[in-house]
Amino acid sequence: MARGSGWLKRAVTGACVALLVVILGGCSFFGGGPQSVNHPAGSNMQTIWNLFVPIFWMSVVVFAIVQGVLLYSVIKFRRKPGSPEPYPTHGNTKLEITWTIIPALVLAVITVPTIATVTDFAKKPDTGITVQVVGHQWWWEFDYPGEQVVDADEMHVPIGVPVYVELRSDDVIHSFWIPKLAGKQDVVPNQHNHLWFTANELGTFRGQCAEFCGEQHANMAFTVVVQSQADYDAWLAHNKAPAVAIPSSNDLAMKGQQVFFTAGCVGCHTISGMEVNGVKALGDVGPNLTHVGSRTAIAGEVLPLTQENLAKWVHNPQAVKPGTLMPNLGLTQEQANQVAAFLESLK
Repeated sequence: MARGSGWLKRAVTGACVALLVVILGGCSFFGGGPQSVNHPAGSNMQTIWNLFVPIFWMSVVVFAIVQGVLLYSVIKFRRKPGSPEPYPTHGNTKLEITWTIIPALVLAVITVPTIATVTDFAKKPDTGITVQVVGHQWWWEFDYPGEQVVDADEMHVPIGVPVYVELRSDDVIHSFWIPKLAGKQDVVPNQHNHLWFTANELGTFRGQCAEFCGEQHANMAFTVVVQSQADYDAWLAHNKAPAVAIPSSNDLAMKGQQVFFTAGCVGCHTISGMEVNGVKALGDVGPNLTHVGSRTAIAGEVLPLTQENLAKWVHNPQAVKPGTLMPNLGLTQEQANQVAAFLESLK
């Protein structure tokens, strides 16, 4: 009896340790971290959450029943010293039919609301705004059709307005995910996918690529800024405008402008409305930089946008984000500082 009791204690202890590991591993989930789906702030995620919670508790009940029966059977019918060889039996037809029917019924209960949710998400809302999102290695581009506004790393949307997101990739498979606002959607080359959501809370929400897409997959993040309608309209109007001319008094930025327009940067980036010595910046390979100085981060949210970080990025992109497609142009530190001052001035 003592021997059996010791075995049971070890089994219970092991189960408790495993449970603790699972709970600790989900701390971000329970704590509402930046990539937690807890406390949804958007209609899409709220619908998914409402579907997930009852299914989760159904799974807990099934898990408890199955594990309870398993533990009971292991303890109750374990082999004891002196026990004869077990007698082979064919099986229990009623029991087998029962444990086939019950899971089938459970799956049927899960399937109906799941299909209804998927069908609802496939519909395009009748009103709202459209944002065209392009996944690149390793950053996100946001285009507002009809508004002549193209942004990177930050997606701005008005609160309470349906946002229809059209998705495509320029290179490999990505996955667009805003944990607190919407579920995941694959972004596939040569294929147009979509999702939609309505933000219910003001604030800033983290987004992330959720499909491994290469060396810097983990650093392919973005920010969704949910604003009041008035603030969103003001942001849209500001970003429609061309880049503001640099004051001649800002000597460092003026020198940086010359470097930018002569060092090859214009081959990859656009700065709307700016021309230097007959040269325009109309590149479409890298992010649009027309109002880059008003953003909060650069390089797929790797660095906060400061003049110092801009200089670090321009001087040696590979040191900041190994594998990035932005080339090292061989600028000196002084030239990098000048370009950084120029870009930071583009509010």
